[in-house]
Amino acid sequence: MKAAARTTPRLWAVRNSSIHGKGVFAQCAIAAGARIIEYTGERICEDEASARYGDEGSGQPHVVLFSLEDGTVIDGGRGGNEARFINHSCQPSCQAVEEEGRIFIEALRTIAPGEELTYDYYLELPGRHTRAVKSRYPCRCGAPECRGTLLAPKGRSRKG
Repeated sequence: MKAAARTTPRLWAVRNSSIHGKGVFAQCAIAAGARIIEYTGERICEDEASARYGDEGSGQPHVVLFSLEDGTVIDGGRGGNEARFINHSCQPSCQAVEEEGRIFIEALRTIAPGEELTYDYYLELPGRHTRAVKSRYPCRCGAPECRGTLLAPKGRSRKG
């Protein structure tokens, strides 16, 4: 007789989000420091990412790209997993950690069952962040100290 396979309940589930579109939500309590999911997708160069998602003329740029320290970009929109649905927050519950060319989403603090998983996208754009530029990357997180944009404050980086 074959032994039953042990199944581990999933820590998270994808459902509709009040922040934006779909989101990822804790199914159970998640401990601070826990590694939750890897951000996966097709690995491409920055030029290919710009060709695919150049946002000139677009009212809403796509945010499914993750830049790695070596210049490679992970396109979560192609071959990616559910991590691409984790929304941005200016006061996030998670952080993105790069390790050996891979991106992992880890809990910054204990996350309650039913709470939406979020991390700060810290989008970096060259040039001046005018009001018009910021308005193309609106933040909908609703956090008390929301900065109003997905863009990183000038002079700060998600790795810094």
